[in-house]
Amino acid sequence: MTIMPFALWSELAARTTEMLVASAQVIGHRTRRMAGAGATPSLRDRREFSKMGMEKVEAIGESAFAAGRQLGKTNVEVGMRAWNDMCNAGADWMSLAGSRTIPQALARQAKLMHTVSQSLRSASQLSHATARVTERALMPVHSRATANAKRLGRTR
Repeated sequence: MTIMPFALWSELAARTTEMLVASAQVIGHRTRRMAGAGATPSLRDRREFSKMGMEKVEAIGESAFAAGRQLGKTNVEVGMRAWNDMCNAGADWMSLAGSRTIPQALARQAKLMHTVSQSLRSASQLSHATARVTERALMPVHSRATANAKRLGRTR
């Protein structure tokens, strides 16, 4: 599981880079188009310029919704995992405290250490969860930027 967060963050970095390159292409195309249109843009230019603003508003809304939905799901999962880890650790502590013999105490101590290490693994999964939330938030912006780069690249 330790390699998984690295892979997720690497994929997210690649998608972000792809989005930034596409955005730079779109910005360059639209800037040239605005400069060429001057004070009296054509109907086609006005439609494109209007679309620029609307698509940003739509992408931000979709991004916020996607991130919120994923964050809600993540909060429930992480909260349940933390609650279970806390209950298990508490039960193991109480069990250890109630030990009557040394062998029993050693066995219960080993179980407590296993439970504590399990809760540490749960905590390490936060990076994975954070990458998923970020990935969901990036998707609408990424899809628009890359689609625009393709569309505007064809109209040169």
